[in-house]
Amino acid sequence: MRDKVLLFINGDAPKSLPNPENYGLIACTDGAFHYLKRMGFPLDKLDFISGDFDSHSGSDEDMYQEKFILTLDQDKTDFHKALEIIIEKGFSDIDVFGGSGGEQDHFLGNLSVAYTFKDRMSLRFYDEFSEYYFIPKNVTLKGVKNKMISLYPFPSADNITTKGLNWPLTKGNLSITTRIGTRNFAVEEEVSVEYESGDLLIFVGINEIEYPSIY
Repeated sequence: MRDKVLLFINGDAPKSLPNPENYGLIACTDGAFHYLKRMGFPLDKLDFISGDFDSHSGSDEDMYQEKFILTLDQDKTDFHKALEIIIEKGFSDIDVFGGSGGEQDHFLGNLSVAYTFKDRMSLRFYDEFSEYYFIPKNVTLKGVKNKMISLYPFPSADNITTKGLNWPLTKGNLSITTRIGTRNFAVEEEVSVEYESGDLLIFVGINEIEYPSIY
């Protein structure tokens, strides 16, 4: 995993922190720096901190100033600018924490940024409920029995066929304006999803669910 990147952005702080030893590059946006400091993350492990530093207090963070990369472009989010830096450093496989929660326009904005970069890098988000990411046209998930599986079209996906879900699709279409595929769950250890066109986000629940429901 040493070729992977660990990136913290400024949504809700993760409930638990991943092991930094598993990553070859570790970074955060300036807003995320504060919750990492509060949670006792080893800040010396950070390779860079990026942003416009509008949420930087300038006090005890001064010792890490050599890690700061100032990015002032107001047409791009701090997340977007951090991904550009990561690409410049030659990495393309990123685990993202802090992408959800907080103000929901930030969450939607993060999904839009992920969509922009999905053909150039592998981005996987983690929060206290699930991991979520854009999937290729054919994917197999392993070890997911009894976990929540949601398919979210972005904005549409056609000719979707799934195996291993409680409510399967066979050549079905999903669209954010007509039908979405949220709150399904896996009835097999392996779940496969394939589709012909469009784009799909998948959300995989972290915990098994005892009484699955659709709403």
